[in-house]
Amino acid sequence: MSGSAVIGLGNPLMGDDGFGLVALARLRDEWTLEDVELADGGTWGMSLLPLIEDSDRLVLLDAIAAGGNPGDVVVLERDRLPIYITRKLSPHQIDLRDVLAAAEWRGNLPAETVAIGVEPRRVELSLELSPEVDRAVDAVVGLVIARLEQWGHRCSPRELAASCMR
Repeated sequence: MSGSAVIGLGNPLMGDDGFGLVALARLRDEWTLEDVELADGGTWGMSLLPLIEDSDRLVLLDAIAAGGNPGDVVVLERDRLPIYITRKLSPHQIDLRDVLAAAEWRGNLPAETVAIGVEPRRVELSLELSPEVDRAVDAVVGLVIARLEQWGHRCSPRELAASCMR
């Protein structure tokens, strides 16, 4: 079984931009994931390169400004990721775009890479997600779990894992 990484991105001090970290925390708190590394990428930039390059499959969780309505779920497969183009993936996309471009240039961007997130309503100084974005967290977590299971990972809710141990 090859390893996968799920990286939550964003700035938790900037409202909806913190979506990726909220979704990552939900995965970490509520799921047991076999052979999956969960990483808080925050706005780390190039320091994410080793994790990305060492993964066989990659999920990026983020607020993604794709031109939709606030709270819309957005899924960008690898071929749609804006690695070499100027369309913004998120407010901190320059760092992420550069990291993905470096991994691609070195021939180490996982073939199975996907960005899953939501269209933000507001990216401004705030510790809370907007209501529309907050309501989308469960849907995005469900998409991540489905993708990990499709890739062959065993994913079980923590309640189920705890009850099986009794």
